[in-house]
Amino acid sequence: MRLVARAGAPLACFVALTACSGGLEPTSDPVTVQGIPVATKQPAPAVPSLIADDAAPIPLDQIPGYTAADGERAMTGSSGAFRWSLIGENDPDTPVSFGGAGTYSAVPGVLTFRGDNHRSQPAYGTAHVVDKKLSIVWTHPITAVQAFGGTWSGAGWTGQPLLVQWPEETKTAMGLAEQYVSDPEFTEVLYPVFGGVIHRLDLATGAVTKPAIEGSCPFKGTGSVDPRGYPLLYAGQGLPDRNGVSCPWRYRIFDLILNREVAGWAGADPDSPRSGWGAFDSSALVHAASDHLLVGGENGLIYKAKLNASFDAAAGTVSVDPTLTKVRFSAPNSSRHGIESSIAAYRNIFFTQDNDGVLAAWDATTLTNIWARSVDDDGDATVLVEPFENGIGASLYVGNEIDHRGSAGVTNLRKIDALTGELLWQVDVESVYDSNTNGGLVASPMLGRGQAAGLVIFNVAKTSGYAGALIAVDTASGEVRWRRDLPAYSWSSPVGIMADDGSQYAVFCDYAGLMHLFDPATGAELDSISLGGNIESSPAAFGNMIVVANYSLNIYGIKLS
Repeated sequence: MRLVARAGAPLACFVALTACSGGLEPTSDPVTVQGIPVATKQPAPAVPSLIADDAAPIPLDQIPGYTAADGERAMTGSSGAFRWSLIGENDPDTPVSFGGAGTYSAVPGVLTFRGDNHRSQPAYGTAHVVDKKLSIVWTHPITAVQAFGGTWSGAGWTGQPLLVQWPEETKTAMGLAEQYVSDPEFTEVLYPVFGGVIHRLDLATGAVTKPAIEGSCPFKGTGSVDPRGYPLLYAGQGLPDRNGVSCPWRYRIFDLILNREVAGWAGADPDSPRSGWGAFDSSALVHAASDHLLVGGENGLIYKAKLNASFDAAAGTVSVDPTLTKVRFSAPNSSRHGIESSIAAYRNIFFTQDNDGVLAAWDATTLTNIWARSVDDDGDATVLVEPFENGIGASLYVGNEIDHRGSAGVTNLRKIDALTGELLWQVDVESVYDSNTNGGLVASPMLGRGQAAGLVIFNVAKTSGYAGALIAVDTASGEVRWRRDLPAYSWSSPVGIMADDGSQYAVFCDYAGLMHLFDPATGAELDSISLGGNIESSPAAFGNMIVVANYSLNIYGIKLS
């Protein structure tokens, strides 16, 4: 992704975009989608001898077509070798295998980017929806920062808030006010932003729950809260200076009792294949049972950290002392290196996608590679995992940007078998090349549920000029079911919100500063609300409340009614 500070849209363009924003309707004819989905393949046969336990690791020798390899294997779908090596002492005897939907966190909320290890649940709980309207309930001011030769306003990509309904003992240990400790519905917003601070707010009112944590360096991506309910927050640094003061690159871990940084590691890593850039936009996954954290670095390394974390609620103390194992890798097309997307995981298999367009699957226990394939261009959008309903296995939904290929490229939206790396279908969408602001898929895909079940929705940026498109694809066939052309492109990931009547609503935000409410089954606009400035950040939702920040220097609490 091109890293360019922008204060917002040019005024003439912004006025034109907002003037067109009311009552947007989906187009009925998806003829501007280029190409035809490839012939749909059947999913690989289920691994034969595993019990249907969502958290059971999949033995690598039972994966169809898998062959053991020691640091090198052939690329899937193209020629050349994929190579990797480990740095540090990995523990190959402690299983790292994530569970199914709803099992990632022991506490209610959205505790990492897109909510879970499948990167599929950026909304928690259900909403009671009657009016199908959005309204601003509260705002909280945030700041701009001068960094890296420009002004970075408010919050940017991916910039999703974290929403946590803490256990009572954790609230007490953190020293929260009695009104929050005694309220079982209290949910805290934790929001790292460009200003280099982590804001702590009450989801219901926007009131400050504790003073903002001074992180000292700007945050651009999305943090993660420890899913065990430990008062620990993990957040990587996004920019190398703050208002002219140099910030050494660092992945940072914060104690939410002491309200300060207590651990971390340098992004300017001597083992990195990329020099001069050590940011962390990726949002970590924490595997609670084994006490490990997985995160990708823009320096080109994958980090597996043994956290050595403990929490004593009665004593009001939490501790963490990470030890690192690093994975360094390369493909025939590797040149830029760097992982900006967030790691996704299915059981013991996790997935990375990088700036060179290398999509790879890894065993989280041994850190051996399972397969790797090229997706033809920069892949910043986080992979979406959809487990098979019957049998063992999963599908991946991915897409690329228009970057390395320049004006010759189109955006490729793909479904890939998670166990084998085989392509199941592909839809090609026209997009434009912009050397400053990437077009293509920058937002992470969203799965339809309820009345939209069987759809995956992609938010494609810059299909022409400042325009974009929402595209809903049939998950089984790869057929485009609907397309909605947008006057303002979007890097913000769409969020599906389940209502208590079983229907699904969805929101997305755009470059013109609008949050849109739409029906994911049809793409039809239900409502929109202006937040006053470019929204690159992705929202998160808890019940009826939605939170997002943007370039207009505010965090917004928005109610879906």
